Amino acid sequence: MNHLNSLTTRKKNTAVKLTRNSKLFKTIINAIQEKKGENIISLDLRKIDEAVSDFFIICQGNSTTQIKAIADFIEFEVKEKCDEPAYKHEGRQAQQWILIDYVNVVVHVMLPDTRKFYQLEEMWSDGSVLEHND
Repeated sequence: MNHLNSLTTRKKNTAVKLTRNSKLFKTIINAIQEKKGENIISLDLRKIDEAVSDFFIICQGNSTTQIKAIADFIEFEVKEKCDEPAYKHEGRQAQQWILIDYVNVVVHVMLPDTRKFYQLEEMWSDGSVLEHND
């Protein structure tokens, strides 16, 4: 539970205006697509005061191996292309839901059943949704 407290106490980086055209955002989407992540969506949370980030990017993989590969590749590509390490990541042991936190963007890589159970899209339905499937 302690790791959730860090999400509510940190501040978003307001000096950087992040959009869906930002290099960080595009790099994350491209990394997911390259590892064959499915049902990729982004939620724009910038108009929601309670949101802990500007965007959520949510995708799924069909196995724990694919979940790990997607998450690892996102972190690798973002570090290589944007020179930005993840602020935090969670879920690498269970590998059913790996969260990668880049402060203004939080990436959720999930197994289909886990995604269906937690329904993040419903929880944050006030945000505008955009699909990023090929």
